[in-house]
Amino acid sequence: MDLLQAWVLFPLVLAALSLGCGLLVERASGMRLPGVLVLPVGFAATVVAADLVTSISAIARFAVGVVVALALVGFALGLPDRRRPDWWATGAALLVFGVYAAPVVLSGTATFAGYIKLDDTSTWIAFTDHVLAHGRSLNLPPSTYQQALNEYIRQTGYPVGSVLPLGIGARLSGIDALWVYQPYLAFQALLLALALYGLLAGLVRPAWMRALPAFVAAQATLLYGYALWGSVKELVTVGLIALLVALVVTTVRPDAPARSVVAPAVAGAALLASLNVGGGVWLGLALVPALFLARRLSLRGFALRAGIFAGTLVVLALPALVTASSFFHTASHSLSNLSEDKYGNLDHRLSYLQVVGIWPVGDFRVRPHDMAPTYVLIAVAVAAATLGLLLAFRARRWMLPAYVGVSLGGALVLMSFGSPWVDAKVLATASPALLLAGMAGAALVFVRGHRVEAGLVAAALVFGVGWSNVQAYQSAWLAPRDQLRELETIGKRFAGQGPALINEYQPYGGRHLLRRLDPDSSGELRARLDLLHGGALVPKGGYADIDDFQLSSVLPYKTLVLPHSPLESRPPSIYAPVWQGRFYDVWQRPDDTTGILAHLPLGHGGNPVSAVPSCADVLRLATLAVRNGGRLAYVSRPDPVAIALNNEPHPAAWGPPDSSPYPIHSGTTSFPVTLAGGPWSVWIGGSFSGGLRILVDGQPVGARRHRLEHPGQYVQFGTVTLSPGRHKVELRYSGSDWHPGSAALAPEPLEQLVFARTTENVPVSTIASGRARELCGRPLDWVEAVS
Repeated sequence: MDLLQAWVLFPLVLAALSLGCGLLVERASGMRLPGVLVLPVGFAATVVAADLVTSISAIARFAVGVVVALALVGFALGLPDRRRPDWWATGAALLVFGVYAAPVVLSGTATFAGYIKLDDTSTWIAFTDHVLAHGRSLNLPPSTYQQALNEYIRQTGYPVGSVLPLGIGARLSGIDALWVYQPYLAFQALLLALALYGLLAGLVRPAWMRALPAFVAAQATLLYGYALWGSVKELVTVGLIALLVALVVTTVRPDAPARSVVAPAVAGAALLASLNVGGGVWLGLALVPALFLARRLSLRGFALRAGIFAGTLVVLALPALVTASSFFHTASHSLSNLSEDKYGNLDHRLSYLQVVGIWPVGDFRVRPHDMAPTYVLIAVAVAAATLGLLLAFRARRWMLPAYVGVSLGGALVLMSFGSPWVDAKVLATASPALLLAGMAGAALVFVRGHRVEAGLVAAALVFGVGWSNVQAYQSAWLAPRDQLRELETIGKRFAGQGPALINEYQPYGGRHLLRRLDPDSSGELRARLDLLHGGALVPKGGYADIDDFQLSSVLPYKTLVLPHSPLESRPPSIYAPVWQGRFYDVWQRPDDTTGILAHLPLGHGGNPVSAVPSCADVLRLATLAVRNGGRLAYVSRPDPVAIALNNEPHPAAWGPPDSSPYPIHSGTTSFPVTLAGGPWSVWIGGSFSGGLRILVDGQPVGARRHRLEHPGQYVQFGTVTLSPGRHKVELRYSGSDWHPGSAALAPEPLEQLVFARTTENVPVSTIASGRARELCGRPLDWVEAVS
């Protein structure tokens, strides 16, 4: 049901809003727009309307209602329209939607791609949470959520237009924005396909021949790869650029009414709302064809159109124009070659050849193993594109040449001063252009009678794009929905009971799902100094056991959200368990934090839950307790058996033999383990992309597939009851297959296999201070002096 809601209900809501707003823009333009452009221009209108309303914090909460009202007005005004749908365009767009949906839908769960690879998605979702309710006002308590918003909105004036329709559609659908993020990206690809189809109007006939180029070009490999990283601005931008060019060429003609330029003004304003200053480059270049085409207009007609366009654009893009200076000041350095982080999470600058849209490798940051076929396919695409452009010029059909010129020209301008990270995004944005021209060239040759040659060229391009994207599909990093759903449940159940501490790097918790608990995620944008023993902080992306934090850094938090793990220490004694899940446990303390006089953490990296304290330390605590009329509190729990997998043999396909394994290809490893008798729960620490099964003495314990985890998370496979003695453990891994993400290189190696009796949910025991010596020589989690 969740999958159906996310991938059917949400896109239908967005489509209805876009259609209604598109009909309204059409009526405002005074001319009948090409039918395939109504939905894309309506989406642009939702971006502009939401951006305008949310720019005023006092009325931001009305943004959803305003967009709905505009759509209803558009439907009312457009009801007499008897335009027949273009089924070829509709079919191509829906197929593109399916291609972008496949990595998530075929996983069988309503999740999203790009997990761990980039944490930007959590920030875009945070925008939708806050801006649609409070606008740009940031009167929030200190938290990771507040820090993320402050860093982007207040300090940089970051453009948020591209994600506002996501939040609107999510609210109307009744689904959390996180679970419809990937459908939102697929919907952008659908809009792109419609715009690309529109660009071929008048050039390629019949309709089915326009559908195939639009279908193929909308899947340009670099753009598809970025979609599987969760990159929303690139998909929104490329669709708006194609739409803008199509509208400019359509409306700047003598027989069109002067106010027809309202439509391209809406698209241009949406581009600025999505990219701010960067959008100005694409917008400026998209207007160049208008100057060329305007030679057919009278001076008065040109001046009137220019005035209407400029006036409409300025009004609709006012939020972007107001923040342009502050955004440019920040972006000009952070996004340039002078930035310390100029590569982002790229290893190097991408190849400029990737702008062609074919790159057959799972991760677009990597060069294909054998470049010869890639060079051949790219050469075919470039030759076909050149031919397509020449034929378009000869036919005096300007939309396709204008689109290719704007796309490649904008890429050259932005790449002249941008960082490698920016260059990669620009290449992705421009990548459908040459593919579209190449497929159009094949179609034009086909209708001229050279069917075999045209068919071979088209087949080569279809094969190149399909081959590339199948590998990207198999290399997708999908988020663990069941784990994040627990955070969603916690966020709703304990809303207002913060502040809360998450002792792992979990941006989707800190920036979104737990936002109503004023959370601090210790491994990222923290609002408080969560100091470890020794005075250090948890590094970016890191994890620390709760006992690694100084007591004074833990006690300010009313709520603790800790991984449900066999290797997590029990929190200090004043915290009590209030909720337990498969992946997280919630602990809370009373409002009064007094009671703990001193806390002695024990354990170590390999076993943080158990160590033997020195007797001197125990007696020191006892003396403090006696002085304050208190007792000693302690936690004793059975030792887990943790097996470091880098010390065990594993197949060469799982990585170098002397390191922790990164399983890629199928293989089985086995090793002995000695255990006491009784029930044991079995856990794996680390990530794996394919299917992993664990057996003990040939008895299946459990099987899991595609679990990507941050440090600190352990995946429970099951429970097995064993007799005391030596047992044989087997790990069976199945690599690449038809499952999405099955060929990905996991972000974290398989670090540990753990056999455990308990997790951190164990009782606290107390003992009189006079009996302190009874704790000497005993393995304990921690000891406290309590009043």
